[in-house]
Amino acid sequence: MPLITLQNVDYGVGGPLLLQDVALSLEPGERVALIGRNGAGKSTLLKLIAGEIRPDDGEIRVEGGVRIARLEQEVPPGAEGDVWDVVAAGLGELGSWLAQYHHLAHAEHVDTDAMAAVQAKIEAAHGWSLDQRVTETLTRLELDGDAPFAGLSGGLKRRVLLARALVSAPDVLLLDEPTNHLDIAAIDWLEGFLKGWAGALVFVTHDRRFLRALATRIVEIDRGQVTSWPGDWANYERRREERLNAQAQESARFDKLLAQEEVWIRQGIKARRTRDEGRVRRLKAMRSERMQRRELTGNVRMEVAQGESSGRKVIEAKDVSFGYGARTVIRDLSTVVMRGDRIGLIGPNGSGKTTLLKLLLGELTPTTGTMKLGSKMQVAYFDQYRATLREDWNAIENVAEGRESVEINGKHKHVIGYLQDFLFTPERARAPITRLSGGERNRLLLARLFAQPSNLLVMDEPTNDLDVETLELLEELLGEYPGTLLLVSHDRDFLDNVVTSTLVMEGDGTVGEYVGGYSDWLRQRPAGTATATGLVKSAPAAAPPVAAVPAPAKRKLSYKDARELETLPARIDSLEEQVASMTAQMNDPAFYQRDSAAITAHNTALAEAQAQLDLAYARWAELDG
Repeated sequence: MPLITLQNVDYGVGGPLLLQDVALSLEPGERVALIGRNGAGKSTLLKLIAGEIRPDDGEIRVEGGVRIARLEQEVPPGAEGDVWDVVAAGLGELGSWLAQYHHLAHAEHVDTDAMAAVQAKIEAAHGWSLDQRVTETLTRLELDGDAPFAGLSGGLKRRVLLARALVSAPDVLLLDEPTNHLDIAAIDWLEGFLKGWAGALVFVTHDRRFLRALATRIVEIDRGQVTSWPGDWANYERRREERLNAQAQESARFDKLLAQEEVWIRQGIKARRTRDEGRVRRLKAMRSERMQRRELTGNVRMEVAQGESSGRKVIEAKDVSFGYGARTVIRDLSTVVMRGDRIGLIGPNGSGKTTLLKLLLGELTPTTGTMKLGSKMQVAYFDQYRATLREDWNAIENVAEGRESVEINGKHKHVIGYLQDFLFTPERARAPITRLSGGERNRLLLARLFAQPSNLLVMDEPTNDLDVETLELLEELLGEYPGTLLLVSHDRDFLDNVVTSTLVMEGDGTVGEYVGGYSDWLRQRPAGTATATGLVKSAPAAAPPVAAVPAPAKRKLSYKDARELETLPARIDSLEEQVASMTAQMNDPAFYQRDSAAITAHNTALAEAQAQLDLAYARWAELDG
């Protein structure tokens, strides 16, 4: 019997219905991948299934006793306190009582009256078994319940929110882009965990390898229609192509017949004779049907503005080391980057990939060794945090900066037409970027990036929030780019399809160099390297007994260090805003009309702010380790 059934469900937010006449059911144990273009309604469908929003029409039936939990794309407001508190919040009011009891029991001076009152509430709700469930969930997901949630990395926060979703023992788990901000080790762990999870799963992801590993059924949203495709991703791709070809042929046949009827009606009076009234009515019906047809969303048309050729040797590093205080991030690196190389940087979060990028670009000075940059370098940088977008500008202003057109490889193109190549309607192009989705922001950043003449592309996690079609087109574009590419990504398929070599953070400051992409590295790596770096860490198919996986011990911090750890996230946020603001000023053409002393002072201040930010991240990793 289906756990959840959607019957004739409609939902709209103005304009054509986002979801129309949806018929869908979910069976126990299924793992359903929900796919579609950015803005097609994937997250909306998850919210409808979760009961967070109601349909405009139709019915959603949930079988009695079925529990549903949803992991959102972003950290929800109100997620604060220790990890234990955030996970227990998945149990509702009882969870808040358990968290309160947990804090009272661990307080330096126990308030016996308060503890007795909370204990009575828990006992009345028969809640002690759920207290044990929180502890078991933390153990299964290898989380420290006493760690401050605000001080965790993005990947660990996602794991805590997954624990909060799982603690209610849901029958249906809804995951919206669960791999965003996770490194390869965390993605690999999540794949293994979900393969061994017994409940039903509905998930949205841009990670094709993750999708292929998990999905037992594909559900597609296309122009408001929801279609179910049994089987794996390869079967879906083949059958979808067949369906699109059939639709195109049927549309062409319909349009030809409509054109013939339009010619007939224009012949005049004989078309309005009584015996032809039926034909006139059929023509009106055909016109109405054609007006209601929703065309397939076009593909992004991307072209990179190419700069002049750089020197043959782009970057040369000899015995380069770099560290923060006593911590060595890069140790004895020697490498040469030649024009046309496409290099992927692979490593766990916090391993030093961004530091390595800055060394290679000359933004940081090595502690020891020498770094030489080639001639005629024109760098275009894609920032995963989208710091180069001005929030007070719309899409047009962010790309054209006051101009009416952009120049791409010697051709002038009106900015509206250029943005339409990236699937922005004129209305969306003029809307404040605060209203844009994550996928739209990523496309806007790509549009801004590709409008800059370059011969060295630096891309830090460009795949987050992009739909599969745009990802494949981006792969093709980067494959044809004549310049040099430095790419940081946790998307294993994207790395395999784009890069020609990899630099891998192998721990203790060591950087390994390998030919090919991610899969090639897996074949070439020395024995034990994967485990040592934390890049590949498969979870067992089934969750182990609680006693078999003890919670990791956490270093006890002094009061001073604990206070510093609490304040570091706010300091990092402040420094990131400062760096983003100063970088945005440099993107303004008026910046370079200042005198040289002011420009030099600005660059020096920016370098100092970036160094402080790097030190703050390093200190955070040290205290939270």
